[in-house]
Amino acid sequence: MKRLLFRALGSLLSWAPACSLMLGLLLSAPACSQRQGTLFVGTYSDGFYALDLESGEVIAKAPMPNPSFLALHGSKVYAVSEMPDSTASVYAWHYGGNGFTYLGSQPTGLPQGGEDPCYVATDGRLLSVANYSGGTLALYPLQEGGGIGPLDSLIVSGTGGPDLSRQDKPHVHCTVFTPDGKHLLFSEFSADAIGSVDITGRISNYRIAARLPADFGPRHLLFDAPGTHLYVIGELSGDVAVFDYRDGSLTLRQVVKADAVNARGAADIHLSPDGKYLYASLRLLNDGIAIFSVAADGTLTSQGYQHTGPHPRNFCITKDLAIVACRDSDQIEIYRRNPATGLLQDTGHRICIPKPVFVALQP
Repeated sequence: MKRLLFRALGSLLSWAPACSLMLGLLLSAPACSQRQGTLFVGTYSDGFYALDLESGEVIAKAPMPNPSFLALHGSKVYAVSEMPDSTASVYAWHYGGNGFTYLGSQPTGLPQGGEDPCYVATDGRLLSVANYSGGTLALYPLQEGGGIGPLDSLIVSGTGGPDLSRQDKPHVHCTVFTPDGKHLLFSEFSADAIGSVDITGRISNYRIAARLPADFGPRHLLFDAPGTHLYVIGELSGDVAVFDYRDGSLTLRQVVKADAVNARGAADIHLSPDGKYLYASLRLLNDGIAIFSVAADGTLTSQGYQHTGPHPRNFCITKDLAIVACRDSDQIEIYRRNPATGLLQDTGHRICIPKPVFVALQP
């Protein structure tokens, strides 16, 4: 196995000379309690990065095509290669603190059905991949040491949504493990539904766990920390749906509007660490992040809106920061977060990365 290190910080600066890596100066401010951590950045480019959160410096780069989404599990990093053909794959890497070791990869199709993998998740035993253009959910066993075993199951999604230009073919955009460890849920974008499979033994019992309003276009799914509520963002509708979850069953509780301009480009969704606020990123028009307070019963109330740079495809939330990947400006934007109000304030600090589309912080 070859250890791949990337230390040429200057290459990022020369690639975009107008930018500076000033994140370390931001985090040294007294108002911020987040002092350290590694920021992993996925891209529509030739690799993904590990950055030191405090200094903003590049620690390492893992070379692979279009690593658009990552799953972090201890020292292991799983990354999809979002390619539109039979080269689409999911990679496994070991991160040792100063570089990446390649552990292998697997194709995401047979070879068809695996095109444009855009999401990966793991519970430490199984690895699941959402193939957007392939319209499938791919499931793999994980091997001892963190490698990926051969494809176990490939589940084909359905259609039925009314948008004949965007829901005419099956699309799967996200996959999450239920907190009780019994099921795997996935967004059936073109069917306006949430699919489910049982994972306690052999992967089995594929079914529709919940229907969403027509033209919803479910994109990302998110459980709260107690595991009693599931939040779903609709890419097409610009809405957020709130479900109660219990023993494998989903009950719709609320649908609330996030996108006020009908841009049909809602993207990512996250909760604050304390669970008191929910954030949803919106693209194509009026790009930014909608902010909601979360009640004890899981329902949402609008609290505000923060404009961002173009195409905020993905972001992460800490106690006092929001870190936003803006694909079309080739920048990661840093916002202060007020833990009491949930509101965001632009710091003006930027990290320059080519086509950033994923960010995740590992303390």
